[in-house]
Amino acid sequence: MSSPEGKIAIKPDWCKGCGLCIWVCPKESIRLAEEVDHRGIRIACFDDSTTCTGCGFCYMICPDVAIEVYK
Repeated sequence: MSSPEGKIAIKPDWCKGCGLCIWVCPKESIRLAEEVDHRGIRIACFDDSTTCTGCGFCYMICPDVAIEVYK
């Protein structure tokens, strides 16, 4: 039986770079971007080289509803 896999999409204009999603991700699949965006913010980015389970913790903790989870 294969393990569940997921993926997230982060809405860049909605993310304020608070880092809560990074803190809560059990697979360490989210990081802050290296560069700042047009607002001067390092937004959250999904690292697709990791194994996301689609648990939804990042979605639930995001105060700006900037994350969509796909399984």
